[in-house]
Amino acid sequence: MSAVKELAAVQQTNKSMICLGLDLDPKKMPSEYGNSVKGMFEFAHRIIDATADIVCAYKPNMAFFEAHGPEGFSLLRLIVQRIPEHVPIILDGKRGDIGNTAQFYADSMYNIFRASWVTINPYMGYDSMRPFLEYKGKGVFVLCLTSNPGSKDFQQLKVDGVPLYRVVAERTNFWNKEQNCGLVVGATHPDQLKEIREVAGDMPLLVPGVGAQGGSLEDSALLATDNFRKPAVINVSRSVLYATAEKDFAVRARAEVMRLNAEVERLRNGRPADQPPAPATVSAPIEPPPHSESLPDQPAAPLP
Repeated sequence: MSAVKELAAVQQTNKSMICLGLDLDPKKMPSEYGNSVKGMFEFAHRIIDATADIVCAYKPNMAFFEAHGPEGFSLLRLIVQRIPEHVPIILDGKRGDIGNTAQFYADSMYNIFRASWVTINPYMGYDSMRPFLEYKGKGVFVLCLTSNPGSKDFQQLKVDGVPLYRVVAERTNFWNKEQNCGLVVGATHPDQLKEIREVAGDMPLLVPGVGAQGGSLEDSALLATDNFRKPAVINVSRSVLYATAEKDFAVRARAEVMRLNAEVERLRNGRPADQPPAPATVSAPIEPPPHSESLPDQPAAPLP
């Protein structure tokens, strides 16, 4: 099954276009989980078990794991093993290097860390992307217009009168011969999001920036999908992972994802905004992590 079809299948099964970013920051976790890599795994385990049936993907950001050295890589491997096989993993590493190096990046991300999709920086051109594109059944999300303020420094510069982000969108659509490409477009740019959707063909859009970064869920859902006619994934992270620092963090995380799903469904069906969402409950008890003993007990290095 292609990466696009796999994504569409889980969106239909789980009735969700919400991707949960696994940006594990020990300083934001309940105190009993943030003091060790073992605790971080238990935190992630409980979040995954509480949300795996109501999200369409998980997006671990590699920086949050690389900061812990070898233990962090072990943590990432254990976390991706915990994610159900039918739920895609979008591994966010923003790779982009010459072909030989890119091949090793691709091998690592697709084979070692079980990614279905990876994020790619297109600055070095097609030959830096080709090793990723040659993986059958896998996909790439290409950075097009990111949600951070610094996106204006390069991504919005004009190239022969056309914004660079539009050139990236058009070129990626041309490279999408195997239907395995998508674009990263920040929710903080609604006008450009609409423009990019128009030139992106049938490529899925990965939309970060909803929630803590201030992007609108309504704009993102409607514009990224062209009113639900095209594929898109809306990424949320901090607003779900750290909905509370109390012991019921997993229950609260599930409730927040269900709230987002209900809001998207309301938009899809054109219901009024004041209609109450479906009740948010956890469908099954969250069991203690059975694999946590395989992680070391020594404290993890704090993230910067």
